Amino acid sequence: MIYLLGGSGYVGQAYQALLTRKGIPFRNLRRADLDYTNGDSLRAALLRDKPAFLINAAGYTGKPNVDACELHKHACLFGNAVLPGIIADACAAAGVPWGHVSSGCIFTGSRPDGGGFTEADTPNFTFRTNNCSFYSGTKALGEEVLAGKPDLYVWRLRIPFDQVENPRNYLTKLIRYPRLLAATNSVSQLEEFVTATFACWEKRVPFGLYNVTNPGQVTTHEVVEAIKKSGVAKKEFSFFKDETEFMHLAAKTPRSNCTMDSSKLASVGIKMTEVHEAIARDLARWQRAA
Repeated sequence: MIYLLGGSGYVGQAYQALLTRKGIPFRNLRRADLDYTNGDSLRAALLRDKPAFLINAAGYTGKPNVDACELHKHACLFGNAVLPGIIADACAAAGVPWGHVSSGCIFTGSRPDGGGFTEADTPNFTFRTNNCSFYSGTKALGEEVLAGKPDLYVWRLRIPFDQVENPRNYLTKLIRYPRLLAATNSVSQLEEFVTATFACWEKRVPFGLYNVTNPGQVTTHEVVEAIKKSGVAKKEFSFFKDETEFMHLAAKTPRSNCTMDSSKLASVGIKMTEVHEAIARDLARWQRAA
């Protein structure tokens, strides 16, 4: 049996769908049933139920976007930096291995050689570098809290998307936003992300940190062209002149735009679809919201 925390969220629902498809028993642990932010309560539940594995998809992202984190800093700090430590202690006490959904938004840009950031690179969009959003800063702190913890996977998600229209879906955001910021990014197809991360446990690959992004990188302009080619949206897309104009007119806090290297994941036999191919595929099977 698997424990799932944060199962009601965008990523958590994808984990629920995956486990259901696989016929794997799981418990979607809701805070209304058990306050898993309380370490004693969580540890007692783990000792009682003895799950084989725990997935933490809980955290604070802000709605409709990370700007909201600037207004709810206490909740953001707790959900992204304090809670992972509570879960780590409870899992260690109960002897339960687990996986934590982190974020690639703790980086900006790319490596000096133009390649994507690897798991060995030090995050450069953090409180320590004093250039980040509060959200990114707290996610980086969460990784610091978990550094060196045993029997743990840390999975970095980056700008999730899939074929279903949803306010959290990167493709939906691009279609709905009145103006866009031109940038280059790595992204994660949501179903492939949850499949790849759970495969880490199924295959018993070495515990540790993994960038879980679709291979390659993509520009905002390339995604827009794919959207137009697919016919999903007929609108004329408009772009900000530069990041300065974007920050002045549309954002309250800096955004992470970065490229990630996912070759470590591939090296343990877990493959994801090349990014342009994945985006084209999902646009071809696009499902509009009811």
